Amino acid sequence: MDGVNEKLAKSLTAESTDLIPFLPYLLQDLWELGSSPRDMLDLIIKHVPVTKETRILDLACGKGAVSVVLARELGCRVKGIDILPEFIEFAIGKAKEWGVEGLCEFTIGDINQSVRKERDYDIVILGAVGDVLGDPEETITLLKKTGKTGGYILIDDGYGQDETNSKYHTREQWLEIFEKTGVRLMEEKAISDGDLADLNDEQQRYIVQRANELKERLPEKATLFEGYIQSQQAEWDELENEIMGVTLLLQSSH
Repeated sequence: MDGVNEKLAKSLTAESTDLIPFLPYLLQDLWELGSSPRDMLDLIIKHVPVTKETRILDLACGKGAVSVVLARELGCRVKGIDILPEFIEFAIGKAKEWGVEGLCEFTIGDINQSVRKERDYDIVILGAVGDVLGDPEETITLLKKTGKTGGYILIDDGYGQDETNSKYHTREQWLEIFEKTGVRLMEEKAISDGDLADLNDEQQRYIVQRANELKERLPEKATLFEGYIQSQQAEWDELENEIMGVTLLLQSSH
């Protein structure tokens, strides 16, 4: 379980697994955790033939923002999986609020296990969780197995500006990976600088507020919460200055 917790912490920019119990509190004001439901919806509408029989798998679904929006706008079935029970509980509530509880299924689970069991989806989504499933080649290979032949994959990630940043692959490196793994890039949607700055400002304001509240309540853990603020700030700076956030729509070619 330690490895799972480390990946979870990393995916939410937490420097330590000690932060995991506090993540629901720190992120309580945010519904969209990383991925833009609207960007994913736009890409699906443009490229994917969807019917009420279409099945979507949303891995590391967070609080269900993407799942709920897609279910309501497309009228198809969506299964969301996340390891945090508090996030799943919130997602179930949102599905009811939006009137799509009959289309959405939310379950608690480790997506490293889910990709080895879930099968035959038309669309599989992995939104803004980094290398939880491995490097990009490993990730795409695993995601392909959950989908049908000719199915679609949506990944929210980032392009590095050059090969000096080992954390992020360049666009050219991603294209090589697509060819190697047998997927075709249908479209890429970059996050605009203006939208990114607005989003970062909003998220930073909420997270700093909640972290400061926790520091007051638990002064013995103040260093832990301050570290989270700093790691979040570092990621926001990186997104604004060093990488290009992008949503990728891929289609499995075999």
